[in-house]
Parts: sequence; C-alpha cells; structure tokens
Amino acid sequence: MAGVDTRRLTRHVRDHGAMPGAFGPVPDDEALERLAAAASAEPGTAGVDLVGEVTTAEPYTAGDGPWRVVAYDLGIKRAIADNLGRIATVEVVPAHTPAAEVLAREPHGVFLSNGPGDPEMAGSVTDALGDLLDRVPIFGICLGQQVLGLALGGRSYKLPFGHHGGNVPVRDESTGRVEITSQNHNFAIESGSVPGVDETHVCLNDGSLEGFACRDLPAFAVQYHPEASPGPHDSRYLFDRFADLMSSFWGRNPNGASLGAAASHGKAR
Repeated sequence: MAGVDTRRLTRHVRDHGAMPGAFGPVPDDEALERLAAAASAEPGTAGVDLVGEVTTAEPYTAGDGPWRVVAYDLGIKRAIADNLGRIATVEVVPAHTPAAEVLAREPHGVFLSNGPGDPEMAGSVTDALGDLLDRVPIFGICLGQQVLGLALGGRSYKLPFGHHGGNVPVRDESTGRVEITSQNHNFAIESGSVPGVDETHVCLNDGSLEGFACRDLPAFAVQYHPEASPGPHDSRYLFDRFADLMSSFWGRNPNGASLGAAASHGKAR
C-alpha cells in the first residue's frame, strides 16, 4: 500500500474508534464516490448473525480424553478441540443445538467456543444455557464468555477498537499474576453487569472484563484464547481448571472413582 498517510489513519481510528473503510486509487471524483459508497455499504458486525455462517452443519467428535464434553461451535478452532481433547472426548455440535439434545448426550461438561461478531445475535445458544446452567459444568472462551454473560443477565457492548493480537496483558485478580494472552474480538461484557459472579480477570490495556466465575453455579469463562497457537501459552492451565470443575461437580475422577460424598453435588440434584 502506498500513497496513504498511515500515521494519520491510525490517529483517526484511535480518536473515533473502529469503522468501515475502503481503499483504492482516486483519479477523479467518480472514483472517490465509489469508494465512499463501498465504505458506507459495509454492514459491520453489530446486529449481524455471523455465528450462523461459520458453525458446523453436522456434529463431529474430536479427542479421546477421559471426560465427555459437548462443545458448542460458535466458530471453534482446531487448536481448541486439540486442547479439549487432552481432557475429554469432545462432541462438537452446531450453535443452534437445543439444550435437550446436549443433555441427551450425557456430557460431563459443556464448552462454549470462540466465534465472530455480536453476542446478541447468538440467541439460540443463550437460550440453551438457561436450561444447562446448574445441570452441567460450563466453560466459555471469547464469544463463549459473552453469551454466558448474557445468559446470566449481563450486558454486552462493542469495544471502540477491539482486542487483537497475541500480546494482550491480563491480570488474574485472585493471584495478581499477569498473563500474556491471545485475543481477537470486538465485543465484551460490561464489568459489573453480570449478577452472581466474581470478576476474575481484567485487561491491563483498558480495564475491560476478561473473565468471571459464577459463585453458585459450576460455570466460568474468559474473554481470551487459552489454546493460543503458536502462543502465548500462559493460559492453557484453564483447560485443566475445567477438568477440575467437572471432577468437583460430579464428585469423582474420569475413571469413575468417587472423591467422597462431600465433594459430590452434581447428579444428586
């Protein structure tokens, strides 16, 4: 690209936020009008159902770990399935799969994947979560955090610039540890809007909410990508945390050995 003042463009975006745009040669006023029309015609991501365009058409299985996990495909990446496959046999299902079909698979846990666009447009998943919460452990990442936040009564909003790249610093509020994370999203859940959760992670660039855990439900989520390939790998422990949550909820380890009555608070409900 040449002939563009990229520093001026960067300052403009920083002052006014992300916006549609178009690039091209402008030899005359007619060409300028065509470019302006192209930029104006770009629909953006707010209010658009992008999940419906990328979710799998049919269920499929990945991994061979000891737990059974149903993963909602909101735009899942293969690296996510690979990491889940260390701890579980994963059944990946379309985003519109009803809760009853998920529960019929008798999963030990439900995973909510990353995906594109506006969480308000992923209504079928949000509705399903109303019937899954408290019945099975849930772990969400990226868009998965956003739909979980909405299902719990929170509010989403579009970030001025979005978070993109593999070097976003996030602080774990329980330990003070700073993780370098991989992120790629334009929406977030409003801090303080989700009832009944502890806000566990915060973005050090802008103070936005990056993770929460339910106090009375077996569910937690983060806004970033713990599977990050090729890295950073600071956050891959979260998959093991999901395994620990399933173990605690069901009161046993994956091979069926009991952890004791005190630990069990799952199927007995």
